[in-house]
Amino acid sequence: MSSKSTLVQNPTDKETIMNLKDYFENTMGTGVLATADGDGRVDAAIYARPHILEDGGIAFIMLDRLTHKNLETNPYATFLFMENGEGYRGLRLFLKKLREETDAERIASLSRRCPGNSEAGGTKFLVVFKLEKILNLIGPDKPDIRA
Repeated sequence: MSSKSTLVQNPTDKETIMNLKDYFENTMGTGVLATADGDGRVDAAIYARPHILEDGGIAFIMLDRLTHKNLETNPYATFLFMENGEGYRGLRLFLKKLREETDAERIASLSRRCPGNSEAGGTKFLVVFKLEKILNLIGPDKPDIRA
């Protein structure tokens, strides 16, 4: 990544999406996806960096566990990403579920793990979100995403 920074103005514009794609392809860290069910009971789970799709969707591969179940009754989620290294750098993505897919071939093509990895059995879902808002890991400011 170069040292040029782009201030995020509109979370759905093409430049922001492309900057996020570059950011998540080149930045290592730890991610937590938080969801709540229809009654407001909250869950948080460790998740890998999201996939940024050609149509601007933000996608995660997930099993049919609590996070996925929560999204059936409440489409909103927040992804907190903390970059590796010193200090507290990273992003918070505020998301709304758009759709989900179960195409095993498509999911396998996006998987960053070895194909055929059977450590987690069951149906896998590609859950696609719309980015509604993006903030720095700490503070209310919109982030500078290096492009």
